[in-house]
Amino acid sequence: MSSEHKPFASIHSHGFVRVGVATPLVFLADPRRNAEAALEAAREASGRSVDLLIFPELNLSGYAIDDLLMQDALLAAVEEAIARIIRESRDFSPVLLVGAPVRRNGRIYNCAVAIGRGRILGVVPKVYLPNYREYYEKRQFASGAGLRGLSIDLTGQTVPFGFDLVFAAEDLADFTFHVEICEDYWAPLPPSVGGALAGALILCNLSASPVTVGKADDRSLLSASQSVRCMAAYAYSAAGSGESTTDLAWDGQGSIHEMGELLAQSERFSRNAQIIVADVDVQRIRLERMRCGTFNDAALFNGHPETTFRTVRFKHEPTTADVGLERRPRRFPYVPDAPARLDQDCYESFNIQVHGLVRRFEATGAERMVIGVSGGLDSTQALIVAAKVCDLLELPRTTILGYTMPGFATGDETKGNAWKLMRALGIEAAEIDIRPAARQMLADMRHPFSEGKPVYDIAFENVQAGLRTDYLFRIANQRRGFVVGTGDLSELALGWCTYGVGDHMSHYAVNAGLAKTLIQYLIRWSISSRQFGEETCEVLRAILSTEISPELVPADETGAIQSTEAKIGPYELHDFFLFHTLRYGLPPSKTAFLASHAWGDVERGSWPAGFPAEGRNAYDLPTIARWLEAFLFRFFQTSQFKRSAIPNGPKITAGGALSPRGDWRAPSDSVADAWIGELRAALPDLAR
Repeated sequence: MSSEHKPFASIHSHGFVRVGVATPLVFLADPRRNAEAALEAAREASGRSVDLLIFPELNLSGYAIDDLLMQDALLAAVEEAIARIIRESRDFSPVLLVGAPVRRNGRIYNCAVAIGRGRILGVVPKVYLPNYREYYEKRQFASGAGLRGLSIDLTGQTVPFGFDLVFAAEDLADFTFHVEICEDYWAPLPPSVGGALAGALILCNLSASPVTVGKADDRSLLSASQSVRCMAAYAYSAAGSGESTTDLAWDGQGSIHEMGELLAQSERFSRNAQIIVADVDVQRIRLERMRCGTFNDAALFNGHPETTFRTVRFKHEPTTADVGLERRPRRFPYVPDAPARLDQDCYESFNIQVHGLVRRFEATGAERMVIGVSGGLDSTQALIVAAKVCDLLELPRTTILGYTMPGFATGDETKGNAWKLMRALGIEAAEIDIRPAARQMLADMRHPFSEGKPVYDIAFENVQAGLRTDYLFRIANQRRGFVVGTGDLSELALGWCTYGVGDHMSHYAVNAGLAKTLIQYLIRWSISSRQFGEETCEVLRAILSTEISPELVPADETGAIQSTEAKIGPYELHDFFLFHTLRYGLPPSKTAFLASHAWGDVERGSWPAGFPAEGRNAYDLPTIARWLEAFLFRFFQTSQFKRSAIPNGPKITAGGALSPRGDWRAPSDSVADAWIGELRAALPDLAR
């Protein structure tokens, strides 16, 4: 990508905060060496432009040192270690969360000390002290429960002290975090719940956490679930090599989750110091909370913690350099990356469709399902879903009436695939040539085509599309059936469907919740999971390799057929744009930023498992900007009237649906100026 097309100078300008989790080597009861280990990790993190670095619980003293924690010499050495870290970290980029035993008012507290730009920002004591089985923390420590509005004198500074602290950067939007310690998040009501309700977007846990068989899964579950429940990021650190193994062992498990998604995880049982880093999308988190009224209700029912928590504001001085992106955006956000998750999601998506259609079929009292079969992706997916409905209800597949309806541009390949698929599935199949009726309608309209002129305008196209739907509805009337819709979510987003009397309309829109890219994977899954016999699977493979085309305009003089994606842009990009617009409401410049990292070359971003190598594309920023602007115009300005009148159909993925009765409500007469203007302002060199 040329330099003039690299406008994204900083991750911070696009709503990211770089979070690190450190697992240094532990030196038991040796605060001086532990401070050096912490500073070494902090130097490395600063070199990587980390904004927030979380250390393990009691990393300055060691966790498993028992009654040594009550020795004044050790506690004084810890304070000296804190003072050294303060002195030597003045020019470091990250806020450091170090674990330390801290003396206050005749008590010892197990604390997280927040240090930024050479000063202590605040000290947070542990609330829940485990005192069961192998744990004896109440022997050494006092709980921080109920400690609000207090301060502490530490290393010559008087700073906020208590579990009621939320930290917020004054010069980096949405960089707000809360701190809890180990056992706190094993409790039924972790303190981080209050921190999140008070506004913290990043929840941090300094943990020691000895390991036992199966505990790693429990930690992962808790971190992921807390990040989902609190609509937050959750960064977790645990002690590793060097801790006392007198009675326990340690694995150094660190992780960073964002609303349930694992962004980074350390190597367990490593004998080396580690740092994991991930860019947390705090803007996305904030927007998610804004969309979810339940989050505000929870704050209301809990007395609005923002009124009882203190916000510690600090100057962060974030980097403005181009530091890349420490995460791998999913190229296909409607399609999972992990093989196991991909199989599960395809299974669920397919069965949501099947059971939605089962319910509608039973409720209507219909006797037949009527489908127009083109040999393309969408009608194929609708047809195999209908076939499974028949199997589930123990009905013959001849319950399905499948019609191929060739027009002026229907190709032999797609028509042949339509027939092969219908025969392989054993449905009742027929063909209706719509060309005579289309010619008559065009003649009645006095269209130039009826006079032998090669005029292939939108009227020419929609005469064919409308006739196909008209035939299907009338056949459904005649045969006591209903029409199964084939149009998908991507087409609804772009308005790439013929309104009213075309593929926009049906009695039940079984594909309306599926993005085009997910349909491709569902068909692949149907093949790999052997949902159908080999004859059917062979046809499905052929359909997957066919060019996406409406086949409404005859091939040109070179023999090239009408291409949907050449006209409106690549579906893989449009599905990326749709997800981030519909699901998160991201500004277009942020969507372009993510797309440039996901699609900039074939090695960046993440491909779903099993994606064919020959289909791996890359798009430069000018191409992304061009098609994003086209998407914004279509989505916000020209297509809503179609979505406002769509038939029923099941929502399928958490990525959203476009039914006016579901995820998306919008006026049919709005304009796209605000979104296109925001994109052009961010990318002035690429403005059309």
